[in-house]
Amino acid sequence: MDHAASSHGHTPAGTALTRMAVSATLHCLTGCAIGEVLGMVLATWWGWGDAASIALAVALAFVFGYALTVGPVLRSGLPLRQAVRVALAADTLSIVTMELVDNAVLLAVPDAMEAGLADPLFWGSLAFALAVAFVVTVPVNRALIGRGKGHAVVHGLH
Repeated sequence: MDHAASSHGHTPAGTALTRMAVSATLHCLTGCAIGEVLGMVLATWWGWGDAASIALAVALAFVFGYALTVGPVLRSGLPLRQAVRVALAADTLSIVTMELVDNAVLLAVPDAMEAGLADPLFWGSLAFALAVAFVVTVPVNRALIGRGKGHAVVHGLH
């Protein structure tokens, strides 16, 4: 098989790499979604503006994203300081990518940032933005894992 086929995931190793990237991105999406939803709900409830809403949602996305990695890494036996370093190395680029795309999509959807919690536009645009962010982040995680970085570090601890 030629190099072009293998670089696009058409070999058993490429398929396994893509599966690992999807798994890592689902993990990232979970943390980001918890943080995003909580941040947007709180900011909307408190009547905050767009910039403050996004700042809170992004901060919470990082907190929950890292926390979802630190927990299992601690259970693998690493001390807290090392577990935090692993989480930072494994998740930072993934969370940054997901948050940039997610928030860009939210800002691009007309009236999404002004929608209230009872408005289907609020929930629909948030779900759509996270879905787009997931699709964009999978190749980022695939490239990291393929280089032995990102979630490859976490998988090495299991």
